[in-house]
Amino acid sequence: MYDLAIVGGGIGGSTLAAVMARAGARVLVVEREQTFRDRNRGEYIHPWGVVEARALGIERRLLETCGHPVPGRSTYGDGALIARRDIVAARGCPGIGFHHPEMQEALLVLARESGAEVRRGVVVTGVRPGVPSSLELEDGEQIVARLVVAADGRTSHAREWAGLSTLRDPELLVIAGIFHGELDLPSDSVHTVYEPRRGQGVLIFPVGGERFRSYFFYAREGSPRPLHGARHAGDFVAACVETGAPPGWFTHARVLGPLASFEACDRWVERPHREGVALIGDAAAATDPTFGDGLSLTLRDVRTLRDQLLATSDWGAAAEAYAEEHVRYYGALRRIQGWTRELLYERGPAAEARRARALPLLAREPDRRLDYGTWGPDGPSDEDARRRFYGEDQKAL
Repeated sequence: MYDLAIVGGGIGGSTLAAVMARAGARVLVVEREQTFRDRNRGEYIHPWGVVEARALGIERRLLETCGHPVPGRSTYGDGALIARRDIVAARGCPGIGFHHPEMQEALLVLARESGAEVRRGVVVTGVRPGVPSSLELEDGEQIVARLVVAADGRTSHAREWAGLSTLRDPELLVIAGIFHGELDLPSDSVHTVYEPRRGQGVLIFPVGGERFRSYFFYAREGSPRPLHGARHAGDFVAACVETGAPPGWFTHARVLGPLASFEACDRWVERPHREGVALIGDAAAATDPTFGDGLSLTLRDVRTLRDQLLATSDWGAAAEAYAEEHVRYYGALRRIQGWTRELLYERGPAAEARRARALPLLAREPDRRLDYGTWGPDGPSDEDARRRFYGEDQKAL
């Protein structure tokens, strides 16, 4: 019998396998892909997530194999740079960008080196909660473990097999992403463009080697934009320029990977543990990808579950304690992101009035910001923080 049987060998599954195997646990990772393919997935860890990577002992491995340090964040409007921020100052570390398949490979190798058993090209066909819990593989083999961990992403099958229902927010935004090479942009900064009047934004992450993951997001209401497939790569660039990105960024751009669009909304479970099956990462809570917090949240899950498992021999109680903590910090992150989304992307007279009040105050008093990239769910998220962010704490003149 294994101590841990982990479904999925991405950042969450591989990192948990590595840290638990180092602690002496017998760990199995089952990963269905023999070769990781390029898809539009998170390729940036905010500073609050890098703090988690450091606590888990993987920061150096990332930087040595695939990681690209990103110490700045640049904001643009009307085709010009408005502000550049040193994001190292607040948490003592930069963000880290990487190409997602390279990161997955590096961490799955680390899991194996740390003593975990890794099976690739193997499909899980069922999960059975219980004490102990178990997995069923496509060849009929039954894998029994003290704890099964589902780390198989936002469309998790293991979540369904464990009997955990998925909740979701309304689909307010759509996000389109493409893998670019040779943009005319510095590689030491995340680049952001917001156009609240249109409900649109652009977010570009450097991932090293003159490569960038470029995203365009827009309010779902209004005319649909068919930004999917290579034939729409030019339309993607036009949408970014329409939002306020300088055209010169894309003069020499090369398309290195697929263009795809997907819904940008939170999906989560009420409590990510049931009878010996724990969920981490996107399987537990997939945050709105326009904020780029998914990988950081995954690492928080891994660190929290690891700490609870190592603190007691009662792993049922440990998984319950993890679930309770997850509900708290994910709830805080969802509140912070929801308020930010409402301010930046909602349209209509009420939204314009809200921005007219809040945005000038945020420009004059930056400490009013909900700095999710630096602090994640650990920043203020109570009613006082909401009122201050919206400028509702100011008396009308």
